Amino acid sequence: MSLHRSFTLDLQPNRLSDEGLPVKPFPVAISSATSEYCMDTSTHKHEVLIGVGGGVAAYKTAALVSQLVQEDIGVTVIMTPAAQQFIGAATFAALTGREVAVDTFDAKYPLGAHITLANRAHLFCIAPATANILAKAAHGIADDLLSTVYLARTCPVLVAPAMNCEMWEKPAVARNVKQLQDDGVTIIGPDEGWLSCRRKGLGRMSSPEAIATAIHAALSSPHPT
Repeated sequence: MSLHRSFTLDLQPNRLSDEGLPVKPFPVAISSATSEYCMDTSTHKHEVLIGVGGGVAAYKTAALVSQLVQEDIGVTVIMTPAAQQFIGAATFAALTGREVAVDTFDAKYPLGAHITLANRAHLFCIAPATANILAKAAHGIADDLLSTVYLARTCPVLVAPAMNCEMWEKPAVARNVKQLQDDGVTIIGPDEGWLSCRRKGLGRMSSPEAIATAIHAALSSPHPT
């Protein structure tokens, strides 16, 4: 017998109706057996972890994930709690055919999600990487699944920063980026352009195509294990 659970699907949190009244998320019921037939069980030459931080640019990450999956790369997505305020986990689950990792203490991983996910990854790409994520990675802070996986992994790391232009220009952020580069992390972007804060400046996350190109280059380069 199939069990069912409900969740709310809301790609526009805190939105208002035409009358200016709050709009409730749309409730959706799904079967617990759904993952049994939509799961990606294929064996892939490359396994890539995509870490999604809390920023508007997360919508670009969906396009990146779709491109990688179409190129027969196995993709697993890790989302921070803040990322889930910008895009739903259901989007990435549908694109990858895999459950999205969000819980450090997920019982499905007896050794710990941070260990299992880190061990099977050939590459870890964080996009968007917020100022908060950069700071955690630079200082070895591990207080959620994404930051804990970062410390546990042995594979190459690519980071695509995205933030307000004033934030990007702060000396503290520059120091963190320099530390990550010294640690061997590849920084992609950011680009200059229109930002969600209604300004033009440096801080826009690089395009999915540019990030995918960097991922392919890293996967084709030998690296110590």
